[in-house]
Amino acid sequence: MKLVAIIVLIMTFSFGYSQNKNIKEETKTTITTVDNGQGEKQTIKNETVKEVQLLEHQAPTSNTINVEQKDSPIIATKTTEIINPDGTVRTVDIDRSSYYLLDGVKYKVSSEPNGYSILNETNVTAGKIYKTSTNSYIYSSKNKTSIGFFDSNGNLVLETYNPKTDKVTFETYILVKQ
Repeated sequence: MKLVAIIVLIMTFSFGYSQNKNIKEETKTTITTVDNGQGEKQTIKNETVKEVQLLEHQAPTSNTINVEQKDSPIIATKTTEIINPDGTVRTVDIDRSSYYLLDGVKYKVSSEPNGYSILNETNVTAGKIYKTSTNSYIYSSKNKTSIGFFDSNGNLVLETYNPKTDKVTFETYILVKQ
């Protein structure tokens, strides 16, 4: 009796299942080692790209076995998981680490446990940016505090209020494409 129940259970799950979407997932791991004079520190970055395509048929009500597949949109999502030297893990939708230009000076934006640091050409920290819950950033340096965002081209735009002129000024760090 047990054998019959097991056979019926296996047949139930083996004939009635069909996959209704294509899923492709790729992960790229980058390990960065920095020697700051006090020892080496490693940062591990895992970038995962997941593409999902729903399978649709040209004639969904057709009773034939081989039905043409209809082109359907592919939904791609990219997430980046950053493992900091102290072991903390941070997940970001888009990693903004890159090089930027402001007034002819090249800056490097690099990931940190709580946000990003902006380094000038001599690797001195010019400021830091921290992500807020409203998908904007707070820029902080010795001389000013600003609100920032990344535009559709990937440029970092900072908005700073000047109390002397009672106006908001804009600075744009232009993304250097490599």
